Amino acid sequence: MTDITPEEAERHRAKMAKRKAVQDAEVAGKTAEKGLLIVHTGSGKGKSTAAFGLALRILGHGGRVGVVQFIKGAWHSAERDALATFGDRVEWHSMGEGFTWETQDLARDIAAARRAWEKARELMADPTIGLVILDELNIALRYDYLPLDEVVAELKARREGLHVVVTGRNAKPALIEAADLVTEMGLVKHHFAAGVKAQKGIEF
Repeated sequence: MTDITPEEAERHRAKMAKRKAVQDAEVAGKTAEKGLLIVHTGSGKGKSTAAFGLALRILGHGGRVGVVQFIKGAWHSAERDALATFGDRVEWHSMGEGFTWETQDLARDIAAARRAWEKARELMADPTIGLVILDELNIALRYDYLPLDEVVAELKARREGLHVVVTGRNAKPALIEAADLVTEMGLVKHHFAAGVKAQKGIEF
């Protein structure tokens, strides 16, 4: 380790003190508290994973979580198994029947999406639930399985204090506009391109 002179240490201390003052003032200026509409989108991996991380955070504070899977219902989910250990503090509903290229049945896909949306509305109305994850809702909206205007209007009109996370690629501009927080996961490199298959604990 490079030796630090007293002068360098003092300059660093003064610099960090100024930075802390700026940060503290910025934090102190944020006084609002509200339920957030959060969107995880983009071509990169980790959208649903990040949403389930938020679920753990809510559970860690003693809250309840609702999950509706719009597309991935045909897949076994290790996250579901893990969150099941929290008992009735988690309501999980896998209502999709697989990706569109697997079902190859438009009417069936639309019907599944509508059933999932009705369950989502039910969970959002439950005052005991603090976070609702709508996993792959963006896919259902992308393919027009659900009426975009109606979905966005209901998400905007959600009850006070409820956090909602919507995941999936290609989030619609209207949903992005309505959201409080949008994160786009960018694809830089993926092992699938090198011939590595989906693996336990990483993809499922």
